[in-house]
Amino acid sequence: HAKIHTRKKCDQCDYSTTWKHALDKHMIKHTGEKPYTCGGCGYKTANKRCLSEHMKIHTGEKPYKCDYSTLWKHALDVHIVKHTGEKPYKCGECGIKTVNRSSLSKHMQIHTGEKPYKCDQCDFCTVWKQSLDLHMTRHTGVKRFMCEECGHTTAHKSHISRHMKIHTGEKPYRCDQCDYLANQKINIDRHKAKHSSDKPYMCDKCGYKTVDNHMKVHGVKTTGGQPYKCEQCDFRSKWKKSLEKHMAQHTGEKPYMCEKCGFRTAHLSHLSKHRQLHTGEKPHKCDLCDYRSVWKKKLNVDTHMAKHTDEKPYSCDQCEYRSCYRSGLQSHMKVHTKGKQLKVKR
Repeated sequence: HAKIHTRKKCDQCDYSTTWKHALDKHMIKHTGEKPYTCGGCGYKTANKRCLSEHMKIHTGEKPYKCDYSTLWKHALDVHIVKHTGEKPYKCGECGIKTVNRSSLSKHMQIHTGEKPYKCDQCDFCTVWKQSLDLHMTRHTGVKRFMCEECGHTTAHKSHISRHMKIHTGEKPYRCDQCDYLANQKINIDRHKAKHSSDKPYMCDKCGYKTVDNHMKVHGVKTTGGQPYKCEQCDFRSKWKKSLEKHMAQHTGEKPYMCEKCGFRTAHLSHLSKHRQLHTGEKPHKCDLCDYRSVWKKKLNVDTHMAKHTDEKPYSCDQCEYRSCYRSGLQSHMKVHTKGKQLKVKR
């Protein structure tokens, strides 16, 4: 009992305690010493309890369970909110509610205009680091995560997890008012709005209301405006992204490069399609045979389907020759022209 009256003091700050082991633990904050080391990966910590928690990563132990399981109790607490729907933290500016304080703090930056994360290759800036990481893949074209079922690639692990639900058929989100099921939370939220009259976003031009904050898109449709104009030709667009894509025709810039063969393109979507040539992925299948193709474009479909229909739309105006393919007719015409180009009739 006498120890309670005999407090041990830190010689570097105002901290004091009754117990020597508590003072020893506190002093580590000043010395930076981390005496507890993980033999599996070299992780170091100042606290033995923290090392015990860390070791669960290597053992695979996940003591906190729902259908979901996790190493950490606080992670389970956050997860449980998905079932309860509880969102105790509320924004005083717009009324949005969040599950945790950190999400509310991030949200508040929307109102302050603060966007601390900036792209070093363009003018893009954002409130969230993960948004910047996602944006940077537009410049690099790197997609490290690939679906083993179909070869679909993406830049983010969370996106591949979401994509896999397409193959598994998993639809964990259920509407409590009808039989609708969804594989993504955003889809169930949009669906539930159909049962509710709550549409918080309203157009100040026409009174149109919506569940989602898509007023910018609606505004363009309402005004019919095309604010993005090319300075080198008459091209105009509703969307900034469309203008950026168009400008590549003038600049000749092709920032996206295939790391396998050096192929370059102006558009990330074109690079994604090109990469399928290397992976062997052919997602588009003929309904009548085993033919598969990388490309879904009309030209490829028509060209292949002509084999099944026997349709030969390309005809020679010099003789009765017909072909399924334009290229076939062009080759045939050399018989008549002997190198001179004649008009192709279809």
